[in-house]
Amino acid sequence: MPDAPAPVTSAGTSRSTSATIAPNILRYLARVADEHGVDLRPLLARVGLDPTVMGSAALRVSYRQGSDVIRQAVELTGDDHLGLRVGAAQHLTAWGLLGFAMMAADTQQDAIETGVRYQNLSGAMTVWSARWEDAGYVLRADLPDPALDPTVAVFLIEEAYSSVVTLSRLSIGADFAPQAVEFAFPAPRDARPFAELFRCPLRFDAAGNRMVIPARWARAAMPGRDPITYASVLDVLEKETASRRDQQDLLEVLEISIAQSLPAVPSFPEQARRHASSERTLRRRLAECGTTYEAIVDGVRRERVEHLLRRPELTLRDISRQAGFADVSALRRAVRRWHGVTPLELRTGLRATPSRGLTSGLPVPPGPG
Repeated sequence: MPDAPAPVTSAGTSRSTSATIAPNILRYLARVADEHGVDLRPLLARVGLDPTVMGSAALRVSYRQGSDVIRQAVELTGDDHLGLRVGAAQHLTAWGLLGFAMMAADTQQDAIETGVRYQNLSGAMTVWSARWEDAGYVLRADLPDPALDPTVAVFLIEEAYSSVVTLSRLSIGADFAPQAVEFAFPAPRDARPFAELFRCPLRFDAAGNRMVIPARWARAAMPGRDPITYASVLDVLEKETASRRDQQDLLEVLEISIAQSLPAVPSFPEQARRHASSERTLRRRLAECGTTYEAIVDGVRRERVEHLLRRPELTLRDISRQAGFADVSALRRAVRRWHGVTPLELRTGLRATPSRGLTSGLPVPPGPG
């Protein structure tokens, strides 16, 4: 079967900055939070996702935007099992055209392999892979960054497997249950919600995240199987994948260009000239990516600031200058908007944790001296 697409981690950019993820998880997260009496709209708006934007079918968010919203939603709701509930709240339409293709596949295994192949179109924030092993048909979920914030990491794995079980029961039968599920994170204080949802043996603190699917379920026929419809939808997904690849390439090139130019930021007209494009065409292409040039500049600056704050020899004036801010006040406002804290508070927090690849390979100039 095809290997899972790897997260972008080279060529000077990362999945964290580029807006490439369909925000399905965030939409369902907002619904579940609302049931807790928590309105996520102000939080979403703070990261640029107001109701109008969230209602757009073409919307894409960055990995960092998604992670920030998830982290704060868990804190606001106080729900240790928020990921389980978000996954369980989803419907067969949650994955859009990809979900339709999976419903039209021949067997559950074919549906899963289709999901793995086109996972980057589904809004997945984990990296999926699947294959037959001695134990059965194994569906693995890995994190794009093993050092991801633990709160976000637990949420994402919970949501991932919860949604698979929920949608499997909706499509092939309410009796569906895995043979076993293993989680790489520690056992929660209360594991009953896991037992009630998965209805199988569970293991925590495992070497990796694995769901073992019994052979009879993996080979079960999909009730909606239709070879003609399946082939037709795959053709659409292939075209969308090619388009998404072109979008990612554009975002990477712009991020690298900005990072190499800091502290100066190339103007939008200059970027258009560099890409042999008109400003109107480049603006349209970015809109198709669900972003703007200003948002890309902001993301690259944020990466740069977080990297520089880890260097104790640099003053805030040094950092503001190297990241292209007019002065320290502008730096403070930006950090407050990104993190809700001051630069010094963020520096303390960053130095207390190991580096998590925040620079993503973006070129960073040496400090003074």
